[in-house]
Amino acid sequence: MNKPRGRGRPAHPTGARDAILAVAQRRFVREGYEAVTLRSVAAEAGVDVAAVSYHFGSKKGLFGAALALSTNPADVIAEVFAGPAATAPQRLVRRVLQAWDDEEDGAKLRRLGQRAVGDPDVARLVREMFEREMTPVIVGHIGGADAQLRAATVISVIGGLIIGRYLVGIEPLASLPADELVARLAPLVRVALAGARAAETPRRRPG
Repeated sequence: MNKPRGRGRPAHPTGARDAILAVAQRRFVREGYEAVTLRSVAAEAGVDVAAVSYHFGSKKGLFGAALALSTNPADVIAEVFAGPAATAPQRLVRRVLQAWDDEEDGAKLRRLGQRAVGDPDVARLVREMFEREMTPVIVGHIGGADAQLRAATVISVIGGLIIGRYLVGIEPLASLPADELVARLAPLVRVALAGARAAETPRRRPG
C-alpha cells in the first residue's frame, strides 16, 4: 500500500530544472519575453507547470535563471525603488555599477549586451524585459503625469552608462571610480525621474 505523501517538497522528475531551463533559454531568444509562458515552457519540457513555479518562482525568476544571473534585474529595480525616494537615484546607479563590475555576473551581462547589439532577437528579448518587467516597477513608484516617459528616460540614462562604460569602453567613463560616477550620474537620474517641468522650475532666490 502506498503511503500518502506528506507536506513538503513536491515530487518532480529528476532533471526537471535543467530541462525547464534549456527550453526557456531557447524560447526566450527565439520568441521574445512576452510570448513565452510558464505553461508553454512546462509543456515542452515535459513537466507540470507547478514544477516551473517550484524551481523558479515566476516568469521573472525563470528569465533571470535563463540569463544565468545570480540576481534578477527586475528584482534589483524593485529593491531600489522600495527604499527612500530621496536616495533612489544614488542607489540605482550604485546597484547598476555593482552588478556590472561583479566578476561573475558582470561578464554574463557584458556578453548579453554584446549579443543584444548584434542579434535582433536578443535585442527584442532585452527590450521586452525592460518594457514588461522593469519600466512598470519604476512607473508604479514614481506615479503622476508622464510616468511612463520618465521611467523610460531613467532607463536611457542607465543604458548610456552601460554602453559607454562596459560595452564600448569610453574614457574616462570606463575607468572612473564608482563613487564619482554615482555623484555625477545620480543628479541626471533625479532629473529624469522628476520630468521636464520639474527640471525647468526656476529656483527661488533668497530674499
